[in-house]
Amino acid sequence: MVNAILRKLLLLKETDSLPLPNIEGDDRAQARALSIIYSHPVWMVRRWIRFLGKEEALKLMNWNNSDPYFSLRVNTTNGYTRDDLVNRLEDLQVHYEKSIMDEFVRIREGMQAVLQAGLLKEGMCAVQDESAGFVVSVVDPQPGETIMDCCAAPGGKTLFMASRLAGQGKVSALDINKGRLRILMEAAKCHNLDDIITDIHGDLRLYAKESTVKYDKVLLDAPCSGLG
Repeated sequence: MVNAILRKLLLLKETDSLPLPNIEGDDRAQARALSIIYSHPVWMVRRWIRFLGKEEALKLMNWNNSDPYFSLRVNTTNGYTRDDLVNRLEDLQVHYEKSIMDEFVRIREGMQAVLQAGLLKEGMCAVQDESAGFVVSVVDPQPGETIMDCCAAPGGKTLFMASRLAGQGKVSALDINKGRLRILMEAAKCHNLDDIITDIHGDLRLYAKESTVKYDKVLLDAPCSGLG
């Protein structure tokens, strides 16, 4: 029965005859219609329209439904540049797109080729979402600073901040999960940043009360729904 319904839906979609609801009525009715058209839950549609306005909410739902891409961040600490990464991707015949951020490159496919070629293992680059890169840009780490990264594991932002310190300064990576901290420190070693990063296993709520250490900057990117 499920297969039959899916085949029917596919046929209707291909002939552009899917029975889509009309966007009319009060706000609740319109949100219901949009939730069907864009395949998002009603509560989320209503929330986004309320906070962002209808036009921006529609853009966000469209973007959510588009094919995702991977972002690779070049590891400048190991002496690599984005051009070096781009050259390797071209050798591997992996199509890429340069990000507006200098250290990042986007790829839509070809991640297996990147992994098999050992680009991550040799410390040339790391897989990191550009949004995480933007967070680090806001922190704006400067050489000589001491920075605390709370809820640090698995460590993408920790590594990026440490690389921005250019060998001068310290990043303390605090997390409640010991296993994930271990993964973070393994990555730090791979990126030649283990002398810059210190891991702290603990609960931030207790650590903040007990510790007297002062930092130039503190990043708290707490676990959340990811809905902004």
